[in-house]
Amino acid sequence: MRVNVHAHTGVEVVLPARAPERAAAAAVSELRPWIERRLKEARDVRDRLAARAGTVPYLGTPLELVPQAGRSRVHRAGDRLLVPDGDPRPALERFFRRSARAEIAPRLDRASELAGSSYTALDIRAQRTRWASCSASGRMSFNWRLLLAPEHVLEYVVWHEVCHLQVLDHSQRFWKLVERHWPSYRDEREWLRRHGATLVL
Repeated sequence: MRVNVHAHTGVEVVLPARAPERAAAAAVSELRPWIERRLKEARDVRDRLAARAGTVPYLGTPLELVPQAGRSRVHRAGDRLLVPDGDPRPALERFFRRSARAEIAPRLDRASELAGSSYTALDIRAQRTRWASCSASGRMSFNWRLLLAPEHVLEYVVWHEVCHLQVLDHSQRFWKLVERHWPSYRDEREWLRRHGATLVL
């Protein structure tokens, strides 16, 4: 049995094939305090998203969305994003994917050099369950949605993955290495836990 609380769709109970429906009610009753905390967090997410109406964050800077008829690509002009009229989200995602490579690559190069490590490739993706990853071969993948977070959060994730070039697991040795390079990592990790669901267009 699995109970999920989603920021945008509410509570989901997944039962094994032969479990009786009353098991779902029992699970919800038992997990009520946890569910209520998660639902409050979900309300907070929706409130934060509503509060940024007409803007989108870019590494901590709110950028005003300016719709323009006939436009197909997003163009940044200072603190404004010129976007297609109608639903700009597909064009915004393309813009953020392009921008993610430009923002992440130099940070990754610098961190790798400082750590005395090297990576083999950089991919920009839209992973559903993780912000970044490092393969055993040194291939790096980063979620473009990290550009919707404050800059210090992106910097932490970069250092997290660079540390994986030396230690692939999440052992105590790994976290000590992260702390050596990014002493405030617990703050950024907690920020992602609390606010990660707001990193959407």
